[in-house]
Amino acid sequence: MASSLTCAGVVWAFLSFLCAAASCVGFFMPYWLLGSQLEKSVSFGTFRRCSYPVRDESRQTTVMVEQCGRYASFQAIPSAEWRICTVVTGLGCGLLLLVALTALMGCCVSELISRTVGRVAGGIQFLGGKCSCWDGMGAFRLLIYVCGDSPGVLG
Repeated sequence: MASSLTCAGVVWAFLSFLCAAASCVGFFMPYWLLGSQLEKSVSFGTFRRCSYPVRDESRQTTVMVEQCGRYASFQAIPSAEWRICTVVTGLGCGLLLLVALTALMGCCVSELISRTVGRVAGGIQFLGGKCSCWDGMGAFRLLIYVCGDSPGVLG
């Protein structure tokens, strides 16, 4: 098979794929914040959560649901900043995957990646990396919303 990449380009393609995969796994896992609430271990990420409180109207109490799942809707994500973080991080992961998969195809297809395409892909990859690592003030504001002003355990 002919390749349109140099040796450095092949290394870049494989490292790009590994980094994109790690970013996507981190994005989908609900373990961004860990703590406890109602004496149960809890964790959540941008759009998933594990062990969360739910109001039981029949008994007029709050019970802990001890399972992982997504929020019921996009609007159910706790704050606007956290929703923005979800969209921007997801967009960044998508861009990283696009570049990584294109670079991997460049390992097998001749004349797929030219110098200009490589530079554009590098720019897209930079933008994707900035997006996937960006949390703005959303994470900080969510921490204050969930944890209060003092550091310690969630809840």
